Amino acid sequence: MLELVLLRTFVAVFDEGGFSRAAARLNLTQSAVSGHLRRLEEQVRKPLLNRTTRSLEMTPDGERLLAYARAMLALNRDALADLAQAPFHGRVRVGLSEDFAQVSILRALQAFGADRPGLQVEVQVGIPGALLSKMKEGNIELVLGSQCEGEEMGRLLWREPLVWAWADHTGVDLPDPLPLAVLPEPCPYREVALERLAKAGISQRTVMICTSNASLRAAAISGFAVAPMIASQLRSGLVMIPKSYGLPELPEAEFRLFAASNGDTSVLEELAEAIMNAVPRRHAGEE
Repeated sequence: MLELVLLRTFVAVFDEGGFSRAAARLNLTQSAVSGHLRRLEEQVRKPLLNRTTRSLEMTPDGERLLAYARAMLALNRDALADLAQAPFHGRVRVGLSEDFAQVSILRALQAFGADRPGLQVEVQVGIPGALLSKMKEGNIELVLGSQCEGEEMGRLLWREPLVWAWADHTGVDLPDPLPLAVLPEPCPYREVALERLAKAGISQRTVMICTSNASLRAAAISGFAVAPMIASQLRSGLVMIPKSYGLPELPEAEFRLFAASNGDTSVLEELAEAIMNAVPRRHAGEE
């Protein structure tokens, strides 16, 4: 019989991208987390994780078990809630950066609220820095957003290269000073782009403040400005400016789920799990 405590640790290791973060989430020592994984592998008689000094990958058997583990933990939570007849009351406020204002996530939020009469799920869409500030002020419980070289802790979903995007002007020199299109403060892409340009001694001028990714792409596709954006936002007519143009390299953007330390932790944990299942996970791994 598979032990729920071992399955919970297994899921936490995958969701948090490593043993140390899983230990912090579960209030366990890292050695205890490792012990749980060893016991689970002994129970299933198969390796579940491929460990190296710098990475952590799920084996095919681990991926199969992960789906069962999530289902078993969800059934356990549902059974306890049903038998205890503990109604949900109040509201949960979720902050989404524009990258996460997707149908799959909104459907997951709607379904979560529908299953819990008395609980209101509210959503705010905005810039990650502003949403995180609201969370610190107690005005939001969960935030889905990105950061670059930030210090905020959260569950890593994936990493993606941040690039300089411009119209597909093959062989055309960059203007001097460099015209920039950016999102309003406190945007992590804006902050790191301005910092890297300043350190490289490259002059720039902000020629367009955008309120959405769509307007940011329009500024770049038209050739009106260069824009820092994640690689997956590149569309037809947009290219990543090659290194040969001399612009400084940008760091990777980290997409994370952040949770407030206060509030109803059981509800937040369940909602976080529902969101994690709805998010299109691209690149998750050891930090």
